[in-house]
Amino acid sequence: VGPGQKLVGEFKLTNAGDAPLKITKVEKCCGAVTKLDKQDLAPGESGVLQVQYTSSRMAGAMMKRLYVNSTDKATPRATLTIKAETVLRVNYEPKSLKLMLKDENAGCPKITLKSTDNQPFSITSFAATGDCLTAEIDSSVKATEFVLEPKADMEKLQKTRSGRISIGVAFSQPGEAPETVSITFQALSRFTLRPSMLVVLYDKPGEAVKKSLMITNNYSEDFEVESTSSKEGHVKVLSQNKVGNGYQFSLEITPPPGQDVKRFADTFTIKLKDGESLTVICRGMPKTAAPKPAPAGQ
Repeated sequence: VGPGQKLVGEFKLTNAGDAPLKITKVEKCCGAVTKLDKQDLAPGESGVLQVQYTSSRMAGAMMKRLYVNSTDKATPRATLTIKAETVLRVNYEPKSLKLMLKDENAGCPKITLKSTDNQPFSITSFAATGDCLTAEIDSSVKATEFVLEPKADMEKLQKTRSGRISIGVAFSQPGEAPETVSITFQALSRFTLRPSMLVVLYDKPGEAVKKSLMITNNYSEDFEVESTSSKEGHVKVLSQNKVGNGYQFSLEITPPPGQDVKRFADTFTIKLKDGESLTVICRGMPKTAAPKPAPAGQ
């Protein structure tokens, strides 16, 4: 089906039993409108359940379910399913963007949109998650093919590493629904931290727990660690070794002393010589809850 179309489907319901059947309720999903011509069916009698729904404006599969409640003892709640595949009249490439933060303009490629039926169309909007990608458009221009040149906001892209581009498309013929081209994007960061969070389960307060942390440069760049720091002082570096395009850290994390302390948190920061800093959140909690004190007199 095409995008944004108002569609009608029909289900034929037949009483295949030997006693009267009553349809008590039709549970409809969001966006569907139902109309039942008969609620009471004699043995052998049939009725029609009409369903009106609107197809998605974006390419892809959609599914809606309806539930017919009746006096049928074997199947008191029957499930009906509507499946539709939305096919756009505009084809586009690429289907997804793999961006590199180290490259100029994040290495963002051009986006080509073509009419599949040679009918001219216009581009009405261009929006990306976090506004980290933009493109110049002129909605007054109509053509059978467009080539967009997205511009990356590197600062915003650092904060929004993945998301979706939505491009609005409209045809000039009366009654034709607009379409939305959806393209996912993902930016590969310079570094990967494994694990991304340090979680510590400890036996006793004040008793250190050893953990490992690995930093890898995803662009095969050589880098050096200038310093490390622990905001609350719970994390101590036992050793750091350069391994390939990364560093392996051996850490000692010490929960604060005191039986009244249950959970704690810290931030471990690694400062690189090129000025960039990497942070890892550390959270700790006891393995087992401390026993409750006995009531007085026991």
